[in-house]
Amino acid sequence: MSQARFETDFWKDAAARKSWDDLVPGEPRRTLPYLLTAEAIRKYCHAVGDLHPLYLDEAYAKRSPYGGLIAPPSIHILLMFACTPADDWMRSPGTINAGQCWSYNLPARPGDGITLQARCLDKFMRKDRLFAVHDNVFFNQHGKVICSGRGQTIRPL
Repeated sequence: MSQARFETDFWKDAAARKSWDDLVPGEPRRTLPYLLTAEAIRKYCHAVGDLHPLYLDEAYAKRSPYGGLIAPPSIHILLMFACTPADDWMRSPGTINAGQCWSYNLPARPGDGITLQARCLDKFMRKDRLFAVHDNVFFNQHGKVICSGRGQTIRPL
């Protein structure tokens, strides 16, 4: 499982990313496995200001119905970047989120080995803008779905 440092130069590898013309609806995206740690959850929670004790306080979380620490549902934002390589087309600078819908099945937990199945579902042009429709399904190490989502992005020209 990867625990690599996140790239902060979003233009790095830009030439290797697929353009809108290269997207093939139905084609799986290349993804990377990721080991979710308590430290990553803690940093994410502090970054977004979600300090619920279910995510940060082991003693509190153990007394909860979850029986231990969990990650907030919005952790899929961190996972999206952690599970995709730097040359993934979704990381293209200038990409605009045009909407998304997520379903949450199981909480992610520290120590989970996360995998992602993702693909472009469709692409179209509207009012001189390039759109891509995509889906993403995150699994834990037991093959159980953590969350799944579908969204649209406006692609850079």
